[in-house]
Amino acid sequence: MQDQRDQSGDHAARSLRPWVLWLTSGLIVVAVAALAAWTMFLRPIDVQAAAAVRDVPVQVFGLGTVEARISSDVGFQVPGVLVDLGADVGDRVVKGAILARLDDREQNAQVARANASVALADANLQMATASLDKAQANSANAKSISKRQQSLLKNSSTSIEAAETAQAAQDAAIADVGVAQSAVLVAKANIRDAEAQQNQQSTILNFYTLTAPYDAMVTGRLKELGSALGTGQPVFRLIDTKTVWVRAYIDESKAGEIKLGDPAEIMLRSSPDRRLSGRVARIEPESDRVNEERKVEVAFDALPVGFNIGEQAEVYIATVRLAKALLIPEAAVVGLGTKAETIWTVEDGRLQQRHVTLGHHLLDGRYEVTGGAPEGALVVTRIQSGLRIGRAVKVAEGASR
Repeated sequence: MQDQRDQSGDHAARSLRPWVLWLTSGLIVVAVAALAAWTMFLRPIDVQAAAAVRDVPVQVFGLGTVEARISSDVGFQVPGVLVDLGADVGDRVVKGAILARLDDREQNAQVARANASVALADANLQMATASLDKAQANSANAKSISKRQQSLLKNSSTSIEAAETAQAAQDAAIADVGVAQSAVLVAKANIRDAEAQQNQQSTILNFYTLTAPYDAMVTGRLKELGSALGTGQPVFRLIDTKTVWVRAYIDESKAGEIKLGDPAEIMLRSSPDRRLSGRVARIEPESDRVNEERKVEVAFDALPVGFNIGEQAEVYIATVRLAKALLIPEAAVVGLGTKAETIWTVEDGRLQQRHVTLGHHLLDGRYEVTGGAPEGALVVTRIQSGLRIGRAVKVAEGASR
């Protein structure tokens, strides 16, 4: 009997065992599902978000080179042999400083000859003036004699022949005065011609000396001593350092908001860790038709020491400053470029999705949100799994700015 009861108990236990296992497994599945549901839908999710920031510069970027608006290749106006050089590359020279000289011995001889011609013409003028004085005196004497002879003829105190001879002498004396006056005019014309020749030769002599046309820096010495030069052949290359700037090329699609006077930052290739301040000095009215770029010249606020003409430079021109802006990375915009852009926001600690309008595009890839986001909302800056409208979030420490 006891054996029968034991066998009956074992049978009942074996009958209950599957149900217990099934119930336990079900409870485990429910617990796991509940945990997964809580993790996926209820647990606050960590997100990276950013708040509005203030005083944001909107910049456009361009590549260019350091150039000088005033740059000159200077040489002599006359041919000759170079006998003196007074400047070298890198020198600063003031306006009028002597840069070089040509062999001027032959021209000095021409000047001396012109000076002698002036002296000769002056002597001839003095002779002609003296001859005129003499002719005028002879004319006055002849006139006086003729007048007396005419008076004596009326009183029959002289002959008709004597009176006529006196009159003829007077007429001849008057003619001599006219000749002498003409000689004086010729002498004066000759002296003016000689003085003009003198000025011309002296001016040409000045051309044998090359001077700086303005305060300048020598950036090139193109000839050396003993060189035989032709007219106008360059000897030095000069720049006006006050006109040094960066000629930058800006994409036409970015250049529309650039204005004269806009502040800029300049980074020279030789100093990549240093940014120099500058201003937009000129906007070229003609774009490059091939590269679709606009030329913009940016002047330095303070010319850097040791600059190099032709050096590559980067410019960052601030076209606008945003007093306050909500900014979002490109990757955080859903449907970018479709005119139906949406972003994720954090509002009162929970996620929301908003249709927004975008404004300026910053050089670092962020966009300005100009509409659609509530005041004070944080913008989720990185798309990740688990984002759902209404879900509680925890903003990652240091992500909000």
